[in-house]
Formats: sequence, structure tokens, C-alpha cells
Amino acid sequence: MKSSTSSKAKPRSILPGFGLSLGFTIFYLSVLVIIPLAGIFVKTSGLTPAQFWHTVANARVLASYKISFFTSFYAALINLVFGLIVAWVLVRYKFPGKKLVDSLIDLPFALPTAVAGIALTAIYAPNGWIGSLLEPLGIKVAFTPLGITLALIFIGLPFVVRTVQPVLQELDKEVEEAAVMLGAFRWRTFRRVILPELIPPLLTGFALAFARGIGEYGSVVFISGNMPMKTEIAPLLIMTKLEQYDYKGATAIALVMLVASFLLLLLINYLQWRSNRRVIAE
Repeated sequence: MKSSTSSKAKPRSILPGFGLSLGFTIFYLSVLVIIPLAGIFVKTSGLTPAQFWHTVANARVLASYKISFFTSFYAALINLVFGLIVAWVLVRYKFPGKKLVDSLIDLPFALPTAVAGIALTAIYAPNGWIGSLLEPLGIKVAFTPLGITLALIFIGLPFVVRTVQPVLQELDKEVEEAAVMLGAFRWRTFRRVILPELIPPLLTGFALAFARGIGEYGSVVFISGNMPMKTEIAPLLIMTKLEQYDYKGATAIALVMLVASFLLLLLINYLQWRSNRRVIAE
């Protein structure tokens, strides 16, 4: 009887304190994430459906959504390509100043976003160092969606590089050498052997850069010019609503951004899960 009872008992975890740590985790996430986000829903519930729709479907608001989401998407897509190239160079090659280049990747993390916005505006303005060279060619960067995209590329690049770099460092080079010895060309080796391993971290870096770009304010507000219907981003419109003491309108706009961002990130996580399963199956 004693042995039967002991056999049915659940095995204890090797690591102690699971219940306490789990409780702290739930409490921490509730206080810092779940409750503040729930407050957006509660505050928006004070609007009637007609008022909510009038607020979020306004032409100016829709234009700001379009600018925020499309520029963030294009910036994350560009960082997906160039972030992979930068990570590849830092991992696979040795060159003078490599450590300096590697440390510069994290500069957008440490640099205040307002400083980045002012610097980019000063350089790409029509009278700036680079802007004055592009102006005769008919290319205008500052105070256009192109300038917003450039700012988001600047702040989003480290997310892709730092998620891809560790995976590249852990890849077994013997597998690549075996593929080459079996007659695979370099491009085919990269496409069939290396790229499948990099798809999950690339999707993660893309999601992080995209999410950061949607909510970015400091580095964008200077270079965008803040022209309604043209270069006005959604976070700036939320700030404008708050300055006008229209808290319900601000939370309504934020709610739409929250739901849209969550659905997009959910889709990216699903694609990442499918990619991981495919890699494991192979």
C-alpha cells in the first residue's frame, strides 16, 4: 500500500521554489503588463460604439495608422535583410575594428531617441550634409515617410542583428563543409543548410523591430515634420489627444494600435512556430 501511494505521488521538481517564483512572475506581469493594458479597454469603454467609431475611423487617424504601420513594416523588412548581412559579417569574418563595429550596433539602444531624431533631421534636412546632396536629385528625406522609415531602420537594426548573431555563432560549420564536399554550391548551401536555421531568429528580430517601430516617438517626431494626413504618426496623434485632455479619444486610438499589433505579432509567432517545427522535422 505504501509503495502504491508513493508511485502515484508527483515527482518533485529538482529546482526548488517553483510555486513562489511562478507566483512572483504572474504578479510582476500583472502589475506591469496586464493591468495597464486592461486599463486601455476600461477607459475606452466609456465611449459609445458610435463615438468610438467616429474617433478611430476619422480620416486623420486612419492616415496616421497607415503611416505608422507601413513605415514600421518597411523598416523592419529592410532590417531583416541588412541585419542578416551585418550579423554574417560580424560572425564569419575577421577584420580590423571588428569589436568597434560590433559595439556600434548597440548604439541605438543607448542613445536617447530624441538625440537620434535631431541628428537624423540635421543630416537629412534639405540643408544638411546628406540632404543637400540628395536635394538636386529630387530626393527628399526629411519631413517625408522616407525619413520616418530611415529613423525606424536606425532604431530597429540592433534587434535583428542581436537575434541572428548568436544562432550564426552556434551553427556547425562541419555541416556546411559536408554540403560543399557533396557538390552543393555556396548559394545552395546557404539556402538549404543555413537559412532554415536562421528563419526563426529572423522572424523574431523582424517582430521586435516592427513592434518597436510602431510605438516609436522620439526619433520620429523630429524628422517626420508632423504634417497631418502626410507624415503624422499615430503615437503623436495620441499625444495630441492627451494634451487636449481627450483621454478617451487617446485610449481609443491606442486600443486599435494595441489590437492590430497583437494580431500581427501573433501571426509572426505562428510563422516562427511553423518554421521551428519544419526545422525539427528535417
